[in-house]
Amino acid sequence: MIARVVDRRSRRRGRAARTPYAAGVVLASGAGTRVGAAMNKVYLPLAGRRLVSWSLDAFARVPEIGALVLVARPQDADLVGWVLDREVEAEVEVVLGGETRQESELKALRHLSGRIDDGTVDAVLLHDAARPLVSPSLIAGVLHSAREHGGAIPGLPAEDIVAVGPGDPACGTWAREPMIRAQTPQGFRAGPLLAAYEQAVREAFLGTDTASCMERFSTLPVHWVRGEQQNFKVTYPHDLVVAEQVLAAAGYQT
Repeated sequence: MIARVVDRRSRRRGRAARTPYAAGVVLASGAGTRVGAAMNKVYLPLAGRRLVSWSLDAFARVPEIGALVLVARPQDADLVGWVLDREVEAEVEVVLGGETRQESELKALRHLSGRIDDGTVDAVLLHDAARPLVSPSLIAGVLHSAREHGGAIPGLPAEDIVAVGPGDPACGTWAREPMIRAQTPQGFRAGPLLAAYEQAVREAFLGTDTASCMERFSTLPVHWVRGEQQNFKVTYPHDLVVAEQVLAAAGYQT
C-alpha cells in the first residue's frame, strides 16, 4: 500500500516545466499527541477538509512552486492516499519521513537532490503541516526573500519575552533586543540547504529546526519575513476550534 501511494504520487506536477523553480515541502510525519487524537493530527477534519490539505493547497496556488512534496509516516499511507485523491488537485510527491524532523527534512532534500544538483530546483521551502492556515502570499514572500538573500524565516514579534539572568529565575527584565516567534515555511537556496543537512549527518548534529541547522553549517544570511497571526500551529484541541473560527470569519468555502 505504501509503495502504491509513493509511486502514484512521485511524478512531477502536470504543467509546463520551468527552470529553475522552487520546491515546497510539507512535513506531516509527526504524531502530534498533545492534540488528544488517536490519529496523526494533520489528518483531523478542519472546516470540511483534512488539516494537511489546507497547506498543500496554499503551496499549489503559488506559481513559483514547481514541485510539491509531502513527507508522511508509513502508517499513514491510507490517509495520505485518501487526502490526495479527494482533497488535493495538485500533483504531490510523497516521501516517507524519518525518526526526527531533521531526518524527515533530509529525506525530502535527498528526494529532490537530482533536481537541486542540476539547478532545476533553486530554492526549497519547508513547512509544518500543523500550520494549516498559511497563505499563498506568505509562501511567496518567504520564497522571494530566500532567493534574494539566501534564507528567510517568517515570524511575529515576541513582545512578551522576558530575559532571565543566570541564578535568578524568579526575576527578569524585558528583552532589549527584538525577539521573534518563528513560523514556517522556512526557505533557503537549495544547494546550500542540502549541503548543510548532509554535513549535519556527518557530524551527528540535531537541530531544533531548519534555521538552526543552517546557522551551524552555512554562511547564508537569513532574513526575517513578517509572519501572519493566522499561521499558528495546531498543538492542542482548542487550536482546532480557533482555526475553524478563522476560516469561518474569512468565508472559506469547502
